[in-house]
Amino acid sequence: MNTRRVFLQQLSAASLAAMTTAAPRRMFAASEKPKATADTVILLWMAGGMAHTETFDPKRYTPFAVDIETSSVLSTFESKPTALDGIHFSDGLQEIGSVMDRGTLIRSHVVADMGRILHSRHQYHWHTCYEPPQSVAAPHLGAWIAKELGPKNPVIPPFIVIGQRFDRGEKEELKAAHTAGFLGSEYGPFIVEEPTAALDTVRPPAGMTPERFEARQALYREMLKKSGVVSKSIDYQQESLLRSMEQAYALLRSPQAAAFDLAKEKKESYDAYNTGRFGLGCLLARRLTEAGARFIEVTSEYIPFEYWDTHKNGHDTLVKMKEQIDRPIAQLVRDLDERGLLDRTMIILASEFSRDAMLEGAAENPAEQGQDQKKLPDRMKEKQHYGMHRHFTGAGSVLMFGGGVKRGYVHGKTADERPCKAIEKPVTIGNIHQTMYHALGISAETHYEIEGRPFYTTPDGKSPHVPELLARG
Repeated sequence: MNTRRVFLQQLSAASLAAMTTAAPRRMFAASEKPKATADTVILLWMAGGMAHTETFDPKRYTPFAVDIETSSVLSTFESKPTALDGIHFSDGLQEIGSVMDRGTLIRSHVVADMGRILHSRHQYHWHTCYEPPQSVAAPHLGAWIAKELGPKNPVIPPFIVIGQRFDRGEKEELKAAHTAGFLGSEYGPFIVEEPTAALDTVRPPAGMTPERFEARQALYREMLKKSGVVSKSIDYQQESLLRSMEQAYALLRSPQAAAFDLAKEKKESYDAYNTGRFGLGCLLARRLTEAGARFIEVTSEYIPFEYWDTHKNGHDTLVKMKEQIDRPIAQLVRDLDERGLLDRTMIILASEFSRDAMLEGAAENPAEQGQDQKKLPDRMKEKQHYGMHRHFTGAGSVLMFGGGVKRGYVHGKTADERPCKAIEKPVTIGNIHQTMYHALGISAETHYEIEGRPFYTTPDGKSPHVPELLARG
């Protein structure tokens, strides 16, 4: 059985192995690259499990009433029209619906069956495209992009994560999904935990003079070289760590660090995004896109039994979550479009899996229910029972905008009755990753030799991109 403790032990071992892995050897010819239609990716991560029937793929609406059958509830929100004829989103997402003529909706996203469902396992899989555990630390997709394309702006970190904290919940497991793995520290994420305090991450600690900070950095670099923190026989990883320090130091000294300062945003723009941490994270993502970031992830953050992790009070919780995401996501799309940046910036909204009121896993192969989850009664007795509480892997929704993605397109279909699984044009995590890489001009054949075996951007490089999602195929 895969428990959190076993998973953590396996990932910790793989992460440690990454620091003692020799230099990855590139095994791919540059002439094989597809023509790029995107330069930047923004991943809007709905951490915790966003129910597709409660958001972008609504089904039959059942209002709450004491003693209604749990099995009769498919959606707890009414459907509302979008900018696309005949396409509806659930109530509370009207702003995103108003910009769907500029993007693509995937309704047939399916994720892997990995036995008992753990958020950290599925988040690791989504972010790296590899099912854990692995014998080496698999790079986050942002690290692949940073490695293959390099920075757009040499001062701005090419891979930035906004809103993720590692001091709660499955913190160590989540750390394992946010590394550059064997690619080296210089391609790892620049973490901004709080958007309103982003400027503090790119300047010396309060009270420290520039001269003292510079002297301290020089001493630290010298100590690192002499200490053997990384085996002296493994020059690549040590040099990569030193280069990451130099990059961070260059940012601290640069006036371009002002891109991290939300106080410089006009009040009307700030207010348009300000629905909380996630909304301001979207504003920071827009500013960093303008400044030349290559890959940005904005997360709603996974904390057990909070946010999208709706094991109870599902309906009421989603009312609040929609308030957090609806306006700022739509504003991000509009702002990038108006600034002429959307054509070359791909926005992806996704979650590790969906949710259902009854099913755990997939209908064909139900997963074991965790001991910390309470089974819903056959009939709902309280409002806290109203909503989608189980983890569902049989279908999910993904939104895509810009970067060569089709405008006004809907891909795939799910069943109208439980189980509301994908029944047309299923799309896997590997398909989505390769579609993104294809748009960025990164070939599906891209791989490195690690420990004597090839390691691709997606397992064995066999996941094809989905031409129907792209305007140019």
